[in-house]
Amino acid sequence: MGSRPATVRLIPLGARTSVALAATSVVGALSFTWPLMVGQGSILAQDAAAPVVLAGVLLGVVLVTFVALGDRSIDAKTVTMLGLLAAIGAVLRPLSAGSAGVEFVFLFVILGGRVFGAGFGFALGSVTLFASALLTGGFGPWLPFQMLAASWIGMGAGLLPRRMRGAGELSCLAAFAAVSGFLYGQLMNLSFWPFAIGAGTALSFQADAPVWENLQRFALFSITTSLGWDLMRAIVLAMGVALLGRPVLRALRRTARTGSFSNPIKPGQNTR
Repeated sequence: MGSRPATVRLIPLGARTSVALAATSVVGALSFTWPLMVGQGSILAQDAAAPVVLAGVLLGVVLVTFVALGDRSIDAKTVTMLGLLAAIGAVLRPLSAGSAGVEFVFLFVILGGRVFGAGFGFALGSVTLFASALLTGGFGPWLPFQMLAASWIGMGAGLLPRRMRGAGELSCLAAFAAVSGFLYGQLMNLSFWPFAIGAGTALSFQADAPVWENLQRFALFSITTSLGWDLMRAIVLAMGVALLGRPVLRALRRTARTGSFSNPIKPGQNTR
């Protein structure tokens, strides 16, 4: 038991899957940071950019899935587990609805990514947020950015050191949950900050200003508008992992063992 890996790679990161994830992440990073590079007043206003980002994120998730199917490293049970965890997260989200920064939805994204791997975690993040939008009617220009950030959280959890167990694993996951919960808020701020307030204030995005100056303005904007929410999200997620992490991880790993998930590995395939 002690030598058994803490993670079951339901979507192993082979070469093609890794390339698909990397490409989607690069495009996603550009979708958050492009206002710092192209200037205010661009035709890529947030409402116009959102469908492009949504298409890119969904394409990335579909691409990762089809690449895994082509490599025969994903089966029906993997898809079932993805749907089950996404449904749980979608139901949890309305219970908190982001009130005062509380976001229970990320708890299962983090724990699912930890147990089933980075590729699974990436898909789980996007599918969970999309399913919750279907459930609550929460569609808008913010959704694709939320999906992408959630995918990064799930992928990051799956990339944590594999063989940690016990208190060390929970401590690492709690720290990761706190950091990722806080950074999620910063990414969401960055997605709408250039369009949120008018020009001429110390918090405003300035198209002709150097990147460093705009980053300082963004930091002041985040501190002024959402620091309390972001800190609360970080604290709640860390406490959720500390309190619920052990039984949930145990249940997911038991499911992985008894469910007989099949991941045929080809010679030379990277199983991370």
